[in-house]
Amino acid sequence: TLGTQTDYRDGEAQTDPYSPEYIVRSGSVPELLTLATLTWGRGLPAGLEEMAMIDRAREKRAWEASLPPMDSPSNTAKRLKMMEEMERKEWAFREQEIEKLQKVRLEVLKKMLRRREENQNKVDAKRLYDHWQNHQRAREEKIKKIRHDCALKLRKLIANRKNMMGKLDRRDIIKEYTDFSSQTYAPLARIGFFPDNNSDCYVVKNFYLNTFAGLCELEASLPKSVIQLKIKAPKPKCIITKTGFIKRSARLEADLAQVHQ
Repeated sequence: TLGTQTDYRDGEAQTDPYSPEYIVRSGSVPELLTLATLTWGRGLPAGLEEMAMIDRAREKRAWEASLPPMDSPSNTAKRLKMMEEMERKEWAFREQEIEKLQKVRLEVLKKMLRRREENQNKVDAKRLYDHWQNHQRAREEKIKKIRHDCALKLRKLIANRKNMMGKLDRRDIIKEYTDFSSQTYAPLARIGFFPDNNSDCYVVKNFYLNTFAGLCELEASLPKSVIQLKIKAPKPKCIITKTGFIKRSARLEADLAQVHQ
């Protein structure tokens, strides 16, 4: 159930497959030497493309062996004609290989363009979403400000409607104290009253509780019965019956006391 990781992995210690030394006999050309350019990771292990290349190399060697010798003008002309045909075949094959490679590169390019387009679409969508969010926040702030201004204007209109004639009304103290919803009992913060700022006025400040001298004076004024307590030990209960036996509850208490000790 436990996993370990060493300093070196198998992939780091793995080397190329071992290739033994060889000696070529004089006058012999082994076919295996034609594959000396293939190395591990570059053609080895051999796949379909490598097998097709090996078959083409065999066909070319067989074709070279079938070429007529250049001992007469007719054989020379025939040899040149065969070489021209082989060159055309090689050029046609090379063109097919180039077209195949271009198709592969085109597919890779299409995938890269498609991936870049998808990434750009994601970036554009995120940018539009952020822009929309900013507009939404600005809209909410504007609506909040409009509602605040509207409430302010309505309060001003209501206050002006109460005194349309512009008369000066005297303060009615009795009416303010009889109405528990007036400014006397429930002042509003918008007119400049903040009850939390004056919360210190309700804190009890006493000389006898806040200073050491006051505590000493308070302790001296208290009677001794308050400072020096007297505890009376409780009397033991009657644990023996009239006949002289110990009660079961008393025996249990004695056993518990012994266990506790």
